[in-house]
Parts: sequence; structure tokens; C-alpha cells
Amino acid sequence: MASGWAPDGAVQDQIDDSISDAVRLARSRLPTGPGEIHCQECGEEIPEARRRAMPGARTCIACQTALDRPAAASAYNRRGSKDSQLK
Repeated sequence: MASGWAPDGAVQDQIDDSISDAVRLARSRLPTGPGEIHCQECGEEIPEARRRAMPGARTCIACQTALDRPAAASAYNRRGSKDSQLK
């Protein structure tokens, strides 16, 4: 159901475009080219199974897990009221 000047399916088109952009960004971040035999972070050997599963891998699983971990939480309580942040 369109509203105003938007054609039918405009919202779905916007959702599809957002998903396509996110997939394109994720694919651009994948490693390319020849992979490494030893991890660039710790120097340990990257298992053959990982090198076959992830062509272009440059880190071992443990180091990649650490790199993928989200940043530490900020000092602000984002779930609290705005008044609690006005110090």
C-alpha cells in the first residue's frame, strides 16, 4: 500500500537496497588473494582446514575471533534516562 507520492512496493525496494548494500560491504571486507601459512597476529600456523574454508585467511581462528569481538562498552548508560547522563 503506497502513501503519498511513493509507488507500490517502495518500502520493500528500500529494504532490498539496504540489504544489497550490506551484503556488498560484507563481501568487500572478505580477504582476497593468497592466504598466509602463519597467523599475522600470533605467528602460529593456520590449520589447513581453515585455509581451505577461507581462501585468503591471514589470521588463525583465535586471533580472528578476538579481532571480531565488539569494542568495549562505553562509559555512558545508554539504557538509563537522559537525566542520568547529564552529569
